[in-house]
Amino acid sequence: MELLKLENVYKIYSLGEENIAAINGISLLINKGDFVALIGPSGSGKSTAMNLIGCLDIASKGNMYLNGLNIQNLPESNLAQIRGKKIGFIFQTFNLIPSLDALENVALPMTFQNVPRPIRIKRAKELLKQVGLADRIYHLPNQLSGGQKQRVAIARSLINDPDIILADEPTGNLDTKTGDEIMNILVDLNKKGKTIILVTHNHELTKLANKIITLKDGKAMEAQ
Repeated sequence: MELLKLENVYKIYSLGEENIAAINGISLLINKGDFVALIGPSGSGKSTAMNLIGCLDIASKGNMYLNGLNIQNLPESNLAQIRGKKIGFIFQTFNLIPSLDALENVALPMTFQNVPRPIRIKRAKELLKQVGLADRIYHLPNQLSGGQKQRVAIARSLINDPDIILADEPTGNLDTKTGDEIMNILVDLNKKGKTIILVTHNHELTKLANKIITLKDGKAMEAQ
């Protein structure tokens, strides 16, 4: 089932009198349940593509469809709702709020959806248990290891049951063993039906994907 489609998408930045195409006419199709690896060297357009897919930015031209809905011309308020409900984000730097414990960090996205506190706390506890942190739910980020912080981030990304998990270099700040554990969680989520889009420099991680998209100079060079 088609989940995300980009049709001849451009992202153009103006630098003085010069226009720079960070994304230069990309077309791609991601189906529900895919595990996609988005790879390419620095400056290839990976970050820009991630921002577009994650509805953090809008394309300069072209069309983007999510579940058949053209999101290209939607107002920011609608895009914010899509980000909150349809897309879960996992970042290399974890992006946890230092003053909130693990439970509160995980539950936070539900707060913005006006979900009652008892429901979001129950859901957050279930997810922390799912990622192996049942004994760390009241720990602050500075009391957790890097791998534990990333597990919290994964749980947070799942809290609103999104269609897509967008993981930006999720093992970049982790040692190899911990990174493997995090990737195993993502693989397991994919087996359970979640669509994973992994942005990475690490070609080893592409072995886990069923579709590889290589970016170079803002263009999709191949898709497998």
